[in-house]
Amino acid sequence: MTDPGLMSFFLGMEIKQTEEEIFINQKKYSKEILKKFYKENSKPTATSMNQKNKFNKGDGTARVDEEKFRSLIGCLLYLIAIRPDILHATSLLSCFMHCSSEIHMRTIKRILRYIKRTCSFGVKFLKCQELRLHGFSDSDWGGFIDDMKSTFGFCFNLGSTLFSWSSKKQDIIAQSTTKTKFIVAITAVNQALWL
Repeated sequence: MTDPGLMSFFLGMEIKQTEEEIFINQKKYSKEILKKFYKENSKPTATSMNQKNKFNKGDGTARVDEEKFRSLIGCLLYLIAIRPDILHATSLLSCFMHCSSEIHMRTIKRILRYIKRTCSFGVKFLKCQELRLHGFSDSDWGGFIDDMKSTFGFCFNLGSTLFSWSSKKQDIIAQSTTKTKFIVAITAVNQALWL
């Protein structure tokens, strides 16, 4: 056996370790994605998605190459292991891999432009005296036009670090925003109990 020292690179993740913190990012992988899809010279943007975007299957725009769209989604799904900031937009778009259109492709290109601006983003684990579990949850109401289902998400911090997150479409159709918030609260509490 040999001791190569502190880990610095693992499965596309770059790891920087000091006595006070561990920082994990996927800068190299992010740049490879931009290069693969010819977006390394694109104009960066400050947000991954327009908040007012509502997606549906029959949006009236032309269909795009589904193989390329699925490849883009696959790359982004691997990237969200360290990038919770693109999780919501990526999970929304992944619902349209079988019927991707120009609107979906424009949004995924916006995510790539956001990644160009935020290549060095990652997760930082700081050494802290007190480890307390904090959770946050939120949802929309009827965000999916096709089936009127809502999207919900939650995240958890331990100490100063975000370490668990999720964003999904609800299984049932909520009749009100209150019911939607109640469903996400129950899901978040179940996750907290499991944690």
